[in-house]
Amino acid sequence: MAQIKNPNGKSDTFLPDFCHIRIVFSVIIISELLAFVLTLATPSARGGDWGYLSMVSMYILWISLTSTAVLCWTRPLLAKLNDNAASLTAFCLLLAITAFFSELAYQVSHHFGEDALRINMSHAEFFSRNFAICAIVSLLTLRHFYLQHQLKRNIEAENQYRLQALQARIRPHFLFNSLNTIASLIRRQPQRAEDAVEDLADLFRHTLNNVEARLPFSTEMEIACRYLDMEQLRLGERLKVEWDIDAIPKDAALPALTLQPLLENAICHGIEPISQGGTILVNSQRKGDNLTLTIINPLPSPDQEPQRKRQGLHIALDNTKQRLLAHFEEDGKLSTQEDDKQFKVELRFPYQPQQNYEDTDRR
Repeated sequence: MAQIKNPNGKSDTFLPDFCHIRIVFSVIIISELLAFVLTLATPSARGGDWGYLSMVSMYILWISLTSTAVLCWTRPLLAKLNDNAASLTAFCLLLAITAFFSELAYQVSHHFGEDALRINMSHAEFFSRNFAICAIVSLLTLRHFYLQHQLKRNIEAENQYRLQALQARIRPHFLFNSLNTIASLIRRQPQRAEDAVEDLADLFRHTLNNVEARLPFSTEMEIACRYLDMEQLRLGERLKVEWDIDAIPKDAALPALTLQPLLENAICHGIEPISQGGTILVNSQRKGDNLTLTIINPLPSPDQEPQRKRQGLHIALDNTKQRLLAHFEEDGKLSTQEDDKQFKVELRFPYQPQQNYEDTDRR
């Protein structure tokens, strides 16, 4: 197995986070299924021997939960190893834990009698049976984790391509409109024209040069504000934005270029077709470590909206949804609601502080 690097260039073990409650719950479920299989495969336990099943379940749970705790504790050390060394180390740890509990169970049975734990086989046979089962289950499990890790890396690579597509997605008409706006300001308001050139340069610097997979919320806001400043010059009083984003920490990590495409859709499909313009509402909520960001824009009436396909809207929404899922798994969600008057996009994601974040308070 080759060592795989994450998008930030740091080595990342293929082993999951055994400290996570989902992994612990999965281990318990798999352990109970294995206990049922072993009970059904034992001739003397056929016919609904619940006492034997409880003994096997207790034994397997002690091994599996102890293994989970040990792998949780040693994960930082395993992460420093390549995949081959991490696999071998984890495999040896699982065998050692199995050996410990096998010896403990056998000694208890030998001391209190065979009926105590129903171990009616020799010491060598008991050990070899447990070792064989542990080796098979461990190899299959480690292989499953490795394949899952490869799949996740492939998804992350695909999302890097998605990010590059977003970075190259600055619409030509936006650039041309911005340049025309700047040209019209040069003689009348030279200082404002100069500020607009700087805003345009900063926007392109962020969107075209940034190769990070995730950015802090403050940087996402800076990119969004640069974009809105340019659109404000073009749309004037037709474009209004109301912010309520204090609930989201500035260092909260988001997939790069999450806000700007959503605001662009809100303007192109909401504000621009309306002759009098409208207001975009950006709201936020926080419940514990769960963050919610909502973007609401008005929709034009049927007589105001030209016959157009909303393909660009769906591409941006699907793109953002897939990248949220890749970065936060099932904790990252995007949902939409639409009626005759407004379109609502809601982002849900967990609070994960961005590494190496520095609060420059540039917004």
